[in-house]
Amino acid sequence: MSQTPGTRDEPNGRFGTFEGVFTPCVLTILGVIMFLRFGFVVGQAGLVYALLIVAVSKLLTGLTTLSLSAIATNTRVQGGGAYFLISRSLGVEFGGAIGLVFFLAQAISVAMYVIGFSEAFVGSVPSGLSVTVLATITNVAVFMCVIIGAGWTIKLQFFILATLALSLVSFTVGAADEFRLLTLQANMASQFTGGENLFSMFALFFPAVTGIMAGANMSGDLRAPAKSIPQGTLWAIAVTALIYVAMAVLLAASRPGPLLTADSLVVADIARWPLLITAGVFAATLSSALGSMMGAPRILQAFAKDNVFAALRPFAHASGTHAEPRRAILLTFFISQLCILVADLNTIAPLITMCFMVTYGLLNLATFYEAITKNPSYRPQFRFCHWSTSLAGTVGCLVVMFLIDWRWATFSILAIGLLHWYISCKEVEARWGNVQSGLMFERTRHNLLRLEAEMHHPKNWRPIILSLVGAAWDRPYLATYGHWFTSGHGILALGQVIHGDVQDRYSRRFAQESLLDETIRKEQLEAFPAVCLARTLQEGIESLVQCQGLGALRPNTVLLGWPRDPDRAKVFGNTLQTITALQRSIVAMRVTETIEDAWAAPQGTVDVWWRGRKNGELMLLLAHLLTKNTAWRARPIRLLRVIENEAGCEDVVEHLTTLAEQARIRVQPQAIVASDPGQAIRDTSRNAALVIMGFAAPQEGEEVVFYERMQTLAADLPRVVFVDSVGGMSLDS
Repeated sequence: MSQTPGTRDEPNGRFGTFEGVFTPCVLTILGVIMFLRFGFVVGQAGLVYALLIVAVSKLLTGLTTLSLSAIATNTRVQGGGAYFLISRSLGVEFGGAIGLVFFLAQAISVAMYVIGFSEAFVGSVPSGLSVTVLATITNVAVFMCVIIGAGWTIKLQFFILATLALSLVSFTVGAADEFRLLTLQANMASQFTGGENLFSMFALFFPAVTGIMAGANMSGDLRAPAKSIPQGTLWAIAVTALIYVAMAVLLAASRPGPLLTADSLVVADIARWPLLITAGVFAATLSSALGSMMGAPRILQAFAKDNVFAALRPFAHASGTHAEPRRAILLTFFISQLCILVADLNTIAPLITMCFMVTYGLLNLATFYEAITKNPSYRPQFRFCHWSTSLAGTVGCLVVMFLIDWRWATFSILAIGLLHWYISCKEVEARWGNVQSGLMFERTRHNLLRLEAEMHHPKNWRPIILSLVGAAWDRPYLATYGHWFTSGHGILALGQVIHGDVQDRYSRRFAQESLLDETIRKEQLEAFPAVCLARTLQEGIESLVQCQGLGALRPNTVLLGWPRDPDRAKVFGNTLQTITALQRSIVAMRVTETIEDAWAAPQGTVDVWWRGRKNGELMLLLAHLLTKNTAWRARPIRLLRVIENEAGCEDVVEHLTTLAEQARIRVQPQAIVASDPGQAIRDTSRNAALVIMGFAAPQEGEEVVFYERMQTLAADLPRVVFVDSVGGMSLDS
């Protein structure tokens, strides 16, 4: 995850949704396969299977786009497309492996589109050139267009889109004239010949729909990638799905199956104005080649910038004012040219299918992983992706790979596995004996060391709470709320201090820790026991806060109860000062009612009283984490602010709304006009399930005054959480 939400524009972005995402996706999807191979697919598979192939292809790419949209709206998307998204979710090992595979798939796609263009040109225009020679000339021309810069190429695609639309009109008019119901009925069933089958037809067709990444590959050049990628890609999938379904029906009704299979230019033969089809084939294939020639180098450039392989570092170089990846463009050209010289269209298409299926599967897996690990920073604004859809996309890609060709599927997975192993383990020695426990220990050790270097970043902040429940266990709600704040998202430790001159204090400590551990199991808490011996309570708290935990997993927040006895105000204030001096956030719970069932969530709203980001970020994040629990899920969060003037209401509500949108947290923003903030808080939150307010620890000598002031502020509110944050988290992450 990045530390800022995807809603913010990239500072150097040049393109919007239509020109930057929708147009490249549509032009790549409606490419060489549609004009030169879709008739073959319909003729071989029949209309029913052809529609099934289209439906499954669109389902897989649709599920992948949901995952793509979720990740794109949860991070500031930079250059690199799928590589960037996967590497930032699953880590550089998976990202690096898929980065190479996806780059090669895009580079090979250039060859596929160029060969398709050359086949169409040789079949339509007498030139005396072979397909290979013409493909080489075309590849050089595409390379020259892209090396000039993406801005010029994007403008060229508008002309290509218009040409493509006219060619589809020509085909539709011609097919309508030749529509025969008997022909349609005859073409309903499959007519496989030459060893073809349903899965070989799927492998041949699937590259036609892989253009969904054309927009994402330009992520570094988009003004607002988090908005443009989901909207542009989903619209492109929907529009092209309708075109392919209509085209399959019209093809099946216009020509017998053998003619569809035998004639690669059957679309031109059916069209009213064949010259427009020829122009459409040229436009579609060239635009797809241009899109892949633009996308592949940007993937390689982003991969090289991460310095995963030192040998690829030169390709991170950026040229010109718009940071064009010209070195990577040159390598893409050489790879595509090599494929032109050694392969044909039918050989390249299944290879690209496997590369894209692996990429899509890992992209879905990345989103599934983000969702099920309940990372607090995973708050995508795109709401139509669920872990189940991501899992379905992952499994679907895997199943289809093996149905197409189990040998290529096995090879692809092994290749990804070897790349992952090489990136992650090239300098790691195997030092474990027992396979299961040893591997678990080694992985835990490795992760702790990584956390030590990475946990400081705001995007990685998680609640690691030390809850001071007390030896008497007279405030069980401190354990319950600690569990709710951390369940599935962080780590909870229940702390007790044994202080004073206690005989047999070491035996007492072990007995108390054993009792605490038993209580944790009995109450089914996700927590660890922490018991400390000390001369005074304050010394014990200081020791616990400093020493509890391991490495980066030391507590960042201390949860403690608010004293009921005013005589304890001085000691309580000193405790707050100690915790603040140790740079830990404080969550102090004040509960005035008798709680019979600590696990019963009270009715009402969760009210967060906003006074700024200093404490507000942690307050709102705790409210969000609380409502992720089943017991609190139906409790809405109200984000409230007291103002003195009615005229400022609209601006305050707009500010709170923007704040919540950037945080990707659903709230009910509200401005309260009042001259007495304390009274306004008490009146507004009287029936709230929980009230969350900020505070600052008292200065030395002001402990009693501080206690009385906070008591007056909370008054008769039954459940109040006071928060003093030292930072470390960010709502934008």
